[in-house]
Amino acid sequence: MNHICLIEDEQKVSAFICKGLEEHGYKVKTAGDGASAQSLLQQEQFDMLIMDVMLPDTNGVDLCRRIRQTDGHTPILMLTALNQVHDKVSGLKAGADDYLVKPFHFSELLARIEALLRRNKNNEDNHQLTFDDLKLDTWSKTAERGGRQIALTAKEYTLLELFMHNPNKILSREYIAEQVWEIGFDTGTNFIDVYVNYLRKKIEKDFKTKLIHTVIGMGYILKHANRE
Repeated sequence: MNHICLIEDEQKVSAFICKGLEEHGYKVKTAGDGASAQSLLQQEQFDMLIMDVMLPDTNGVDLCRRIRQTDGHTPILMLTALNQVHDKVSGLKAGADDYLVKPFHFSELLARIEALLRRNKNNEDNHQLTFDDLKLDTWSKTAERGGRQIALTAKEYTLLELFMHNPNKILSREYIAEQVWEIGFDTGTNFIDVYVNYLRKKIEKDFKTKLIHTVIGMGYILKHANRE
């Protein structure tokens, strides 16, 4: 069941939207102003936010901008009686994902909600990279293997992300240097090998299965040990 936060000060509009959404299987919590909305958002996780632009204690655009400072992913649908292009642009620039002008048909609101939730689900799937029991979250920049968190430096993370985006492909030292360090590879140095070894120790320590393999004379590859 998707959990929606509705931020709307007009009681009739709020009741109308709540009733309709609950009839379609959504769980809804409401807030009538910006302050109570922010308090609610600190207490609970929501799958989507629907907010009016005109709130009694703040402008919905400003509230949206504040929310986006700490939450860059939850879909936000803004409701407004203003139909001017610059009003819509302001909301979208503040971080809103869609805009719906009052009055509206509930069927259109429902369709927009479904589209935003579907898009967000696709994005969530895309930000999780998995290879064997190794997982990388490109939003939180965290890695884990077998359910155990792995602490990585910034360069180690970037190096692992490069391997995770290119499984079963041989990556040359030249390519790694260009992609991770944005420099040309100096054949007189071994810093690529050093960093790959740092990464190996962290993701393979205490695990029987090795994932990053050396291809002599060519580079490195992320693959299962028994796969040629």
